[in-house]
Amino acid sequence: MSPAAPTPRTSATRSPAETAREVERLGRALRAHVATRIVGLDDVVEHVLIAVFTRNHVLLEGVPGLAKTLLLSTVAHLLDLSFSRIQFTPDLMPSDVTGSEYLTQDAGTGERAFRFAEGPIFANVVLTDEINRAPPKTQAALMEAMEEEQVTSLGISRPLEPPFFVLATQNPIEQEGTYPLPAAQLDRFLFKVLLDYPSWEEEERIARMTVRLDDEPLTPIASREELLTVQEAMAAAPVPSSIVRYAVQLAQASRPSGAGAPASVREYVEWGAGPRAAQALVVSGRARAMLRGRAVPDHEDLVAVAHSVLRHRLILSYAAEADGVGTEQVTDWVVDSVPRPGTGAGEAEPWWRRLVGFFQAPERRSA
Repeated sequence: MSPAAPTPRTSATRSPAETAREVERLGRALRAHVATRIVGLDDVVEHVLIAVFTRNHVLLEGVPGLAKTLLLSTVAHLLDLSFSRIQFTPDLMPSDVTGSEYLTQDAGTGERAFRFAEGPIFANVVLTDEINRAPPKTQAALMEAMEEEQVTSLGISRPLEPPFFVLATQNPIEQEGTYPLPAAQLDRFLFKVLLDYPSWEEEERIARMTVRLDDEPLTPIASREELLTVQEAMAAAPVPSSIVRYAVQLAQASRPSGAGAPASVREYVEWGAGPRAAQALVVSGRARAMLRGRAVPDHEDLVAVAHSVLRHRLILSYAAEADGVGTEQVTDWVVDSVPRPGTGAGEAEPWWRRLVGFFQAPERRSA
C-alpha cells in the first residue's frame, strides 16, 4: 500500500515561521510568472501582493498604458480567482456596479417576483478603472462592498465571496470631468501606489514583446482555498509590541496635534492620518516581512510601506501648496522624527529643518 498523503497544514496548526516560508514561496512564484508578461513594476507588484495576502484594497495612480489591468488580471488568474473590470464613466449608475432587481413572471402560475441580477462587483478581484470619473453616488456604492464585503439591495444583504479585493486606478493627467474621492473612501484603501514611466531598458523590452506571438497560457499556481488558508494564518501571526507602538507613533506624528509631531507637520498638515493608518502599517509591514521569509517584521518593513500608507491619508494646508510641499516630503519628515524601536532617543528632527520651519511660521510670513 502506498503511504497516505500528508494532512494539509491548516491556519490553526501552521506556525508563523511556516506561514512566512509559504508566503515567500508563493510570492516568488507569483513574481516569476508576472515577469513573463510585465516588464518592471517590481515595487508595484510587491504592493499588490501585500494587499492580496492581507485582503485589502489598493489605489493605483498612473498614466495610461502602464499595464495596470494586465498586472491585476494576471495575478487573479495565477491565484485562480474570478476577475472583473469596471470602466468608471460619468454616466455610470450604482446598479451598474452592484447589480439590480428585475421583475419576473412564472409562465405556469403567473406569479410575479423580484430577482437580483449580480453586478460586476461580484468577483474576487475587481478592477475599477478611472474610479474618479464616476459621480459620488456611484463611488459610494463601492464603500459597503469594500468595508463590509457585502452588497445590500431592497433591504437584503448579499455577501461577496472571499477573498475580495478592489484595485482601483485613476489618471493623474486628465482632471476635467472627474470627481475626487472623499477622504472616507480613500481611507479604505490600504495603499496608494504611484506608477512611473519605465526606464529606457524596460521600455525597449516592452517594445520587443509586442512582436512576440508565443505567449504561454498561464496556469494557476495556487487555489482559492490555499490563498484563504495563508491569509488566515498570516492574520493570526503575532507582531512585536514594539512594532505596534512604532506604527502608532508614525500615525500620531502625522497629525498636527499628535504627540511627537514635528514642526513641519504642524505647519503643513491640516489633517493627519487616522487609526486605520496604524493598522495598515502593522498588517502591511508583517506581510512585507513574510514575503521575504521572515516571521517577525521590523521597523524597516514599516518604513518601506510608509509612503504608500500615508500619502492618501494626509490633507495638507494652504501653506504647503504655497511652499510647494507635498505628501512625499511630509512623510519623510514624519519617518525621520519618530525614534526607531530599540534605538533609544532615535532620530530627532534635523536642526536645519526646525530652523526652516521657524522662519516659515505663519506669523513671520504675515509680518
